[in-house]
Amino acid sequence: MRLSRYFLPTLKENPAEAQIVSHRLMLRAGMIRQEAAGIYAWLPLGFRVLQNIEQIVREEMDRAGALELLMPTLQLADLWRESGRYEAYGPEMLRIQDRHERELLYGPTNEEMITEIFRAYVKSYRNLPLNLYHTQWKFRDEQRPRFGVMRGREFLMKDAYSFDIDEAAARLSYNRMFVAYLRIFARMGLKAIPMRAETGPIGGDLSHEFIILAETGESGVFIDKNVLDLPVPGEDVDYNGDLTPIIKQWTDLYAATEDVHNTARFEREVLADRRVNTRGIEVGQIFYFGTKYSQTMKAIVTGPDGVDRPVHGGSYGVGVSRLVGGIIEASHDDNGIIWPEAVAPFKVGLVNLKVGDAEADAACADLYAKLDKAGVTVLYDDTDERAGAKFSNMDLIGLPWQLVVGPRGLKNGVVELKNRATGERSELSPEAALNKLTS
Repeated sequence: MRLSRYFLPTLKENPAEAQIVSHRLMLRAGMIRQEAAGIYAWLPLGFRVLQNIEQIVREEMDRAGALELLMPTLQLADLWRESGRYEAYGPEMLRIQDRHERELLYGPTNEEMITEIFRAYVKSYRNLPLNLYHTQWKFRDEQRPRFGVMRGREFLMKDAYSFDIDEAAARLSYNRMFVAYLRIFARMGLKAIPMRAETGPIGGDLSHEFIILAETGESGVFIDKNVLDLPVPGEDVDYNGDLTPIIKQWTDLYAATEDVHNTARFEREVLADRRVNTRGIEVGQIFYFGTKYSQTMKAIVTGPDGVDRPVHGGSYGVGVSRLVGGIIEASHDDNGIIWPEAVAPFKVGLVNLKVGDAEADAACADLYAKLDKAGVTVLYDDTDERAGAKFSNMDLIGLPWQLVVGPRGLKNGVVELKNRATGERSELSPEAALNKLTS
């Protein structure tokens, strides 16, 4: 993509309304624009990151055996009355009426709707286990939306729902999602720690929040620092095998949010030099809630013994849009964003230091064409801005690599390649730079 044809409205100054780093940098990097309190338009650069995150989530959910569908954003109030949550959910739910005075709501989550879909079609244990998921915009009418996309009112979420014949089978589904979540966040360059957490309005008695450590986080967390060194399962993990050893490894070490923190246990189980009390950002949460929804909504299947019984359920959320902010909070410096390669909007920022110079233009055109042919995403700065502004802009938007081409370097047969994360610069021949970026 040529920058001269791209829509990238960057800002030089920090917006006054932005209180945390991710909000400031997303506005300055031209990723989002606020349309109302807690509601944002995603501009081209931000939307590319959002799509990359969504794709990683999709790949890992599919790998774990979940099936993708798409449910509507508007839901019937009567569905929520069946579960008993319509009045209980509180003012965060946006309740509306259509022209026929039917009561609707803008879905904050989808337990009721997916249970209604399930009960319409599944009648036998032979169709279990089943895990259905989608990625969809949600709305929760936060009283004080703040911190940009970290706590907005409209947000993109992946939510999955498992259905099983009994508690033992449901816990196996829970374990699959636990492991899938470890992989999802690791692929994004994040160290997300599963922590025992309150279940809140979702219900049930078993839940883990996946939290990345950041001083700007809303949750107080207490962990054994050894949890930071635990290995994440590889892509060859067998989701049909015994995942208990992985779960045990991650849950034996102390890690809890302040809501469920036990000071006595923390001090008893964790040596003083390993105790970490900091703050974190929740990027996902998983729940096992048993028959909370199936019992009230009559989601019944016939078991192998011929007896009808309510299915056991779980739900599993990933804050896709929240992750964009979370990644920036975890990966930035004074100059701007530092994108992990897996989620970056472009892998390479190609900088032409002298647009209009025949040799520089030709070298850039050749590099651009070859990188594109190799499947490497490139943002080519072919504008006539001064060099300092180009470098500043590239650091701000945080692409993993900067490939700098100028007449002086070309006279010596070299271009400059900069790693955004480390700041390391190297002079290479154009061919060597290509090989490094495409290998």
